[in-house]
Amino acid sequence: MASYNRVILVGNLTRDPEVRYTPSGTAVTDLGIAVNRSWTDRQTNERREETTFVDVTVWGRQAEVAGEYLAKGRQVLIEGRLQMDQWEDRQTGQKRSRLRVVAENMVMLGSRADAGGGGRPQQQRPPSSPADDFYADAPQTPPQDSGPADDDIPF
Repeated sequence: MASYNRVILVGNLTRDPEVRYTPSGTAVTDLGIAVNRSWTDRQTNERREETTFVDVTVWGRQAEVAGEYLAKGRQVLIEGRLQMDQWEDRQTGQKRSRLRVVAENMVMLGSRADAGGGGRPQQQRPPSSPADDFYADAPQTPPQDSGPADDDIPF
């Protein structure tokens, strides 16, 4: 039986992103987003709201963009996959687990004014090759989709 692991969320950042770098120079940032769900209770006819807090990990250039342009309160769309982290608690020895989203695509929604401004100054990037410096200022535009290819259609 086939499996499918895809998540699409729209929510607001719960904290400012902090970009870190792996020893190999890859950017990574962890985001917290709050996703709201509203409904009307049929019995009381009262408007209800529920908030779910989701941990998101963003890698590469998107992590750098998140650190540069996103701030607490900013609305963002995240598309990615679920990943289960498991570890043993050092203090109690109990097995622990946490479900998080690994972002494969991030879209900033709203405007900078919605979150009270843009991002903040970034940490220094580790030394890179001259080619990285050449492409660092190049505009980052997503490729234009010319429509699905025949082999991309799932049926």
